[in-house]
Amino acid sequence: MLSGRRLDLLDPAAIDIEIDDIALGLSRVARWNGQTTGDYGFSVAQHCLVVDDICRHIEPSLSPAHRLMALLHDAPEYVIGDMISPFKAALGLDYKRFEAHLEQAIFIRFGLPALMPATVKTLIKQADHACAYFEATQLAGFSDAEARQYFGTPPAGFELTITPLSDREAREAFVGRFNQLMQLKG
Repeated sequence: MLSGRRLDLLDPAAIDIEIDDIALGLSRVARWNGQTTGDYGFSVAQHCLVVDDICRHIEPSLSPAHRLMALLHDAPEYVIGDMISPFKAALGLDYKRFEAHLEQAIFIRFGLPALMPATVKTLIKQADHACAYFEATQLAGFSDAEARQYFGTPPAGFELTITPLSDREAREAFVGRFNQLMQLKG
């Protein structure tokens, strides 16, 4: 990693994980494999910020620790990239186990429980699908009906206009939100 840390991908240690490495990696990984409109790809870092926003909209009393889990829900992608769910399924259980092991190390590094509570996981998945709906309709050329078919209906009252950020802007916003949530978490 650019921080100088050496991350063993097969056995990641929490001590080797740095938020700046995560933010840099996620800010440079494009959702939809970069097949979106605009001057910049829509980064996984920016996607994670929106997922946190949607979680907070759905559950306004969500704790800072659970919001941090929402922000970090795709953090393993800083080293493994963003793959669509059908491809992950095709790779099989070993890939999912690898991704889960890396997520656990990330959570431990930042003082979170290694395993996400089921209710939080469900909330984040709902927010993730809502974000994908907005991405699909605004950036990836999906019709409203097609996006609803694949991702469901976004939560009532949540409106979003997506403007993809540069990697620098996405990285800074991600680190800023992370620092804010860590401070609130205490």
